[in-house]
Amino acid sequence: MDDKTRHRLAIAALALAGSLWGTGFLFGKIAFREMTVSENVSFRFLAGSLALSPILIRRWKPYRGRDLLLLLLAGVIGVPLQFLVQFKGLQLTTVSHASLIVGTLPMLLALSSALILHERLRPIEWGLLTLSGAGAVLIAISTRTGTSGPQPTLRGDLLVLLSMFASVAMILCSKRLVNKHDAFHVTAATLVSGTILLVGWVELTRPVRFHFSFESWAAVLAQGLLATAGAYLLWNWGLSRVPASHAGVFLNMEPMLGAVLGVTLLHEKLAKTAILGGAMIISAAVYFSLRPHSGEPVRLGS
Repeated sequence: MDDKTRHRLAIAALALAGSLWGTGFLFGKIAFREMTVSENVSFRFLAGSLALSPILIRRWKPYRGRDLLLLLLAGVIGVPLQFLVQFKGLQLTTVSHASLIVGTLPMLLALSSALILHERLRPIEWGLLTLSGAGAVLIAISTRTGTSGPQPTLRGDLLVLLSMFASVAMILCSKRLVNKHDAFHVTAATLVSGTILLVGWVELTRPVRFHFSFESWAAVLAQGLLATAGAYLLWNWGLSRVPASHAGVFLNMEPMLGAVLGVTLLHEKLAKTAILGGAMIISAAVYFSLRPHSGEPVRLGS
């Protein structure tokens, strides 16, 4: 296989990973017809963790001291905290709104780099950060009252936005770990440890049920195997063969595809202000994904 073919396969893997992440909210909405938020998130990550466990076992390397604390912190922030908040928000809003708000992640990463890592941003980048933030506000305040179909809520939109801050915190923790450990193993270890903490918390607070329809189980398995394990593995494989500055743009497949699926399959309606806000977010996200000094790309999805 020549270099050009390998590059094309890597690009295809990145695009497919972004697309698979974009299906997560759709499958979540299907599961919510019978499952609670905690049940859906628990079963999703149990399926994903089982699929990723061979990587954890074959590439096992113990984490000690500060690295172990970072791993556990990334796990608890990145799985229970992020996804319980995010999918509670999804339950209260629409797939299209939630998907577009997820597009703020590159902007939040750039902002955190400036505030925490003291990365210098140019005036145009501060302007784009403001543009992306304004886009999130437009989505959150837009409604479609008086029309048929699922309705977004301000509370749901804000919860999804809040979960993006948890995603940023997880990424910052993971960045330190991948400097010392294998990136594939860090990903698997973070998700598996986070899943153990998630299931333990859910069982202590509100034990899960198991009697659901085939449709609900199929949606959860699709979340776990496709939107979690499959997306992570494809992303990491493509990322190892494509420069980070080129790979980041494919993250924008998630909000775009998620919004399209919500509108076409779930018959959701987007107000003009929400469409404008989504365009503002995605435009800023494309820029921050493509800039040469953007650093490590995101490894998380919905």
